[in-house]
Amino acid sequence: MKNMEKITIDTDFIKLDSLLKFAAAVGTGGEAKQAIAQGYVKVNGEVCTMRGKKLRPGDKVEFQNMEFEIVKA
Repeated sequence: MKNMEKITIDTDFIKLDSLLKFAAAVGTGGEAKQAIAQGYVKVNGEVCTMRGKKLRPGDKVEFQNMEFEIVKA
């Protein structure tokens, strides 16, 4: 079973590439860009290739064996 990690934001949204960096799922923005472009990231169960995708509280992101849920601060 995957472990769901809650990512708390105090803004209205966080962009997908920023989330991966913020959550330490990738080391750099370049790695985030590549992972997203190659279709390795799912948002709410669907593959997302838009690195600027705006994630809002309630959205769930899957990457490798990690899951993140966006929550409002």
